[in-house]
Amino acid sequence: MLDLIRKKQKSVIIKVVFWVIIAAFVGTIFLVWGKGRDQAGESEVAAVVNDESISYGAYQSSYDTLYRLYQNIYQDQFTPAMERQLNLREQALRALVEQVLLAQEAEKRGISVSRQEVVQAISQIPEFQENGAFSKQRYLSVLNYQRINPEEFEASKKRELRIEKLREQLQQGITVSAEDVEQEFRRRNEKVDLRFLRYAPELFESKVEVDAEKLEAYFSKNKEAFRLPERVALEYLQFEPESYEEEVVLSDEDLQEYYQEHLDRFDIEEQVRASHILIKVPEGADEETRQEKETLAEKVLDRLQKGEEFAELARRFSDDAGSAAKGGDLGLFERGMMVDSFEETAFNLPVGGVSELVETRFGYHIIKVTEHIAAGVEPLAEVADEVKAMAQKEKAVELARDRAWEAYSRFKDTGDLQTAAEKNNLGIKETGLFTRDGVIDGIGRSAEIAAAAFALAENQLGKPVDFEKDIYLFKVKERAPSRIPELSEVEAEVETAYRAEQAKTLAEQAASDALAALREGEDLADIDTPKGTEVERTGMFSRTSGAFIPRLGTSEQLSQDAFNLSDESPVAPQVYQISGNYVVARLSDHEEADMEQLDDAERQQIRETLLAEKKEEALTNEIAALREDAEIKIYVSLDRR
Repeated sequence: MLDLIRKKQKSVIIKVVFWVIIAAFVGTIFLVWGKGRDQAGESEVAAVVNDESISYGAYQSSYDTLYRLYQNIYQDQFTPAMERQLNLREQALRALVEQVLLAQEAEKRGISVSRQEVVQAISQIPEFQENGAFSKQRYLSVLNYQRINPEEFEASKKRELRIEKLREQLQQGITVSAEDVEQEFRRRNEKVDLRFLRYAPELFESKVEVDAEKLEAYFSKNKEAFRLPERVALEYLQFEPESYEEEVVLSDEDLQEYYQEHLDRFDIEEQVRASHILIKVPEGADEETRQEKETLAEKVLDRLQKGEEFAELARRFSDDAGSAAKGGDLGLFERGMMVDSFEETAFNLPVGGVSELVETRFGYHIIKVTEHIAAGVEPLAEVADEVKAMAQKEKAVELARDRAWEAYSRFKDTGDLQTAAEKNNLGIKETGLFTRDGVIDGIGRSAEIAAAAFALAENQLGKPVDFEKDIYLFKVKERAPSRIPELSEVEAEVETAYRAEQAKTLAEQAASDALAALREGEDLADIDTPKGTEVERTGMFSRTSGAFIPRLGTSEQLSQDAFNLSDESPVAPQVYQISGNYVVARLSDHEEADMEQLDDAERQQIRETLLAEKKEEALTNEIAALREDAEIKIYVSLDRR
């Protein structure tokens, strides 16, 4: 399964549902950076990096995002075993720690980011665009729906850009020589073919003898592996803001007040509406082709200057198919959304003005400006419906939250959820038992609710928690403490684990015996093997396969050892555990790289790849150095079990 994972990680473009990303972002922003330096309570902290806290909620949010990511990719194939192999918990926390370290280093170096850079970065996020252009209304709508404050979103984006600038600083001055390129070509194109025997533990399970005494001994030795975690079940009320919207009454004064308090949401950046005719120049075009395209663009410009319609010429000649069908219209755009030379020309043309030829990396443009909007603020009259909808949603959230807190304040000590439910015309809902990191029935995976639930005393209400779109008020209905079960409760699991362990031991021993025979000069075909095991060949493969070996699977060690084998020393030096099997191998054939095949195109490709790898190595080394110098305290278990 790990073979599949690694192959997909390298070859599949992963697109996660946007709302999942946004939800994870909320968790990270408000749970990582929201508490500031070392202000979170110790029970809420997952890690501390140089006195800067990473909350448990942030860690859980990061983990949840990774979990949903892989679940979205592999769906039914995503099993608990795969999750353990990927070690998602460690990945999640490591990523957060590294972001904090890089942000701290960027701050030390005095790296700054301008507002214009933040605006440009946000405008390029596809989820905030309509018809390929940034939409402020969509931007605010998306953030409002997810209850994200635009100022905090932009502050986070600014921090992200500072980290990106630090990356660029760390990677400056890195080069690749011609010798590096040739050495890499040899390394990539050297090939080997292996013969091997694969010992599968399941082929040995029938040889495992099981009795009550052996199971008892195995269980006694491995009791912790079968420990049942602490679990709780909740009773809860779900306050849904949508159900309170009808109670919200807004006067004109309320709308005016909301509008004034949120003027920044209605800022109008300077915008231009333009059309263009693009005569595209192919990437890597020679001078003759470039000259031909420029001549064509000049002819089109000449026809415009003689009075022909811009829209008609755009439909006929423009190589930008998306805008050509609309007469060249690109819609409204702000500064920072177009390439520099195009933007500079468009923002300096008068309305109705047509440019001379403008050259960009795409080719030659002729630009016509059809509208120019000065910076300002949208009048309330023009955004009244939007203001009303936003204010109504916010007030409904506040009302739902107020009702939840009123109920909490009144009944927090008695835990009288029934009376609270009756007064709010709500029904009491119940969850099943769940663990600290588990999914809560009817609610989902909420780190904050789980953390609070496990800290509650009997008949005590937990403080209301905002989760996703609703507010939850809850108390513990049932508590099941962590315990070591009786063997009779988990006997089937114990027997399965015992058989698997013993079968692995037998398979590994058989492979070790085979390796000893190979070292003595015996051929693979002459070695005694269990039924279902036969000599196989990988076929020729090169290092470009990475750790993946054809017909075998993924093995970092064997993929390295294979290229150190020779006719004088053909036997791979150890038994390899690959995809749960035990493997012995020997060299069958070897082929050197053909340097005649190294052409200019591949030289360039190798140079670019090596440069990217060297840059990544520089970043990795910097992170390692920052880790070495940092004081990092981990407060959560990253156990893979």
